[in-house]
Amino acid sequence: MGRSVWAVPLASLLAFGLVLGSVEASLGDVDPRYRTCVRECQTTGIIGENVISHCQFKEDNTSVGGSWYNQEQIYIQWKELNCMTDCRYFCMTRREGERQALGLSPVKYHGKWPFLRVSVFQEPLSAALSAVNLLMHFTGWLSFFLLVNYQLPLRPQAKRTYYEYTSLWHIYAILSMNAWFWSSIFHTRDIDLTEKLDYSSAVALLGYSLILSLLRAFNVKDEASRVMFAAPILAFVTTHILYLNFYELDYGWNMKVCVVMAAVQLLTWAVWAGVSRHPSRLKVWTVVFGGALAMLLELYDFPPYMGYADAHSLWHASTIPLTCLLWSFIKDDAKFRTATLVKKAK
Repeated sequence: MGRSVWAVPLASLLAFGLVLGSVEASLGDVDPRYRTCVRECQTTGIIGENVISHCQFKEDNTSVGGSWYNQEQIYIQWKELNCMTDCRYFCMTRREGERQALGLSPVKYHGKWPFLRVSVFQEPLSAALSAVNLLMHFTGWLSFFLLVNYQLPLRPQAKRTYYEYTSLWHIYAILSMNAWFWSSIFHTRDIDLTEKLDYSSAVALLGYSLILSLLRAFNVKDEASRVMFAAPILAFVTTHILYLNFYELDYGWNMKVCVVMAAVQLLTWAVWAGVSRHPSRLKVWTVVFGGALAMLLELYDFPPYMGYADAHSLWHASTIPLTCLLWSFIKDDAKFRTATLVKKAK
């Protein structure tokens, strides 16, 4: 789908939005006409004027002189997967055309609104905005890296940064970029594997951000104490990810877990910003409340405008400026803590 580490519950809001997922039983995919269309398409490889080449894999296997890799099981499974995906898409567009002619509103199919593809991109706007978020995190992390290593003073003997949370922010950056990468891939190609990678990455980011919020709020600097704070949460998050991947991808349970972790972080950061009177606390509050308002887009769901822009894609757009503000706070916090520690050292 980390933070002053976390003066910013944005991390929780970002990851929380990433894990808001689909539910299989939707009005569209239980429609008898849609189901019949998909079944016939997978059998014949034809729907209207569209010929689905991926659905011809059975004929490919029996063809004379065919490439050797046509016989490979993994290749056949990939063809079957693309056949199902393409059949669902063309049957969905056909059924939605019929519904529109009758004056009916769009409905969801397999938990998603009927989006229009652009080349291989199933949800082009969400995929593109996820990529932009990834870029914002990369540029934010890069500017932070250059700041703490080349612009701010280093400890004389160890040649390490004065800022105690440097390494934690580096980990946060990696997890954030990983989550947005898989978000982009998932919105490009929604299959079981990409869905699980998207959910797992977002939950990992959310769990880590909870750890960071506690470490920063309680100003935990000792490594042993950090391990004590992190161990129970890491154990729970790891177990939860394993449960989603190897037992059941339970959307309802996953939602409850993410809501609790997000709520704890929001409360932690809201209180910390007020009590600590950090010089950049206004940035923290802006990100927190801006992110909370952006989350309303996830609650107020609506069909994609012109087949592309739905509430979730707009949420992706709203996180871009919040991400920039988040990294701005991180750099401010590094400067503030470094100045304080250098002054004490003198």
